[in-house]
Amino acid sequence: MTRTTTSNHQKIVKAVIPAAGFGTRMLPITKALPKEMLPVAGKPLIQYAVEEAAASGIETVILVVRNHESLIAAHFAPDQELESFLVDHHQLATADVVRRLARFADLQFVKQERPLGLAHAISCARPFMREREAFVVLLPDVIMVSDEPVTRQLMSAHESDGGSVVAIRQVEPQDVERHGIVTIERSQGFSSMKSVRVTGLVEKPSARNAPSLFGVFGRYLLEPAIWDSIARTNPDSRGEIQLTDALNILCRTETLSGLRFKAHHYDAGDRLGYLKANIELSLSDAQLRPSLLEYLAGLQS
Repeated sequence: MTRTTTSNHQKIVKAVIPAAGFGTRMLPITKALPKEMLPVAGKPLIQYAVEEAAASGIETVILVVRNHESLIAAHFAPDQELESFLVDHHQLATADVVRRLARFADLQFVKQERPLGLAHAISCARPFMREREAFVVLLPDVIMVSDEPVTRQLMSAHESDGGSVVAIRQVEPQDVERHGIVTIERSQGFSSMKSVRVTGLVEKPSARNAPSLFGVFGRYLLEPAIWDSIARTNPDSRGEIQLTDALNILCRTETLSGLRFKAHHYDAGDRLGYLKANIELSLSDAQLRPSLLEYLAGLQS
């Protein structure tokens, strides 16, 4: 029987951002530069995730890193010399942008010594959590653009219904193999429901074997029961402990909801998605848009 755990609806103030992978889909640049520091429309991927967390009310962000802590830390650290230079050269708006980097949230770093899967990366952050504390997870190569941050949408669903929550969206059949896919509890009026009960998950199934067309999109709100589920999760064929598998265990005894989030998303973790994110987000810059549109139109002629 499924139980609902709500951590007594304590305010969620911590986020985990896994940033310890090899970034193999973006090699060779990710050999020396962590994928999370690749720029999209002038900002590194990791900044989009930290900004979303901060805009959702998160106070502490735990970054799980491999060996590039200094690069990410330096990006968000105060830089008085740079700020003074910008102010002296009357670049006040840019100085303010740099100054705000250090104010988004309290950043904490923990190392994942080996890339042993997403669930293992998340478990590295456990020492930073209180005993019965729910938290959110943001995958930094998924950029979400929305009026209300997707992380905040998950938090609202949790406040309303309790339990753990994952961000889901319907995908095309040919894209099923790129996602964790959920099994959903069918009910009357499903097409108009914002949240659905998740009764199972499978990692990147074939289209023929997929239990639905709803995929998980890089945002999670996890109750502390996830720690036991991760501990009970067996490594996959590559020796990695996957979060999808841990959630599949979790939903057997705990409430797990799928929130049909409202946002435009970009998978910036592969080359095509990365290019699309750069182009479309650059077009949202009022200064760049006219010249960029003119350039793109020229490419079509």
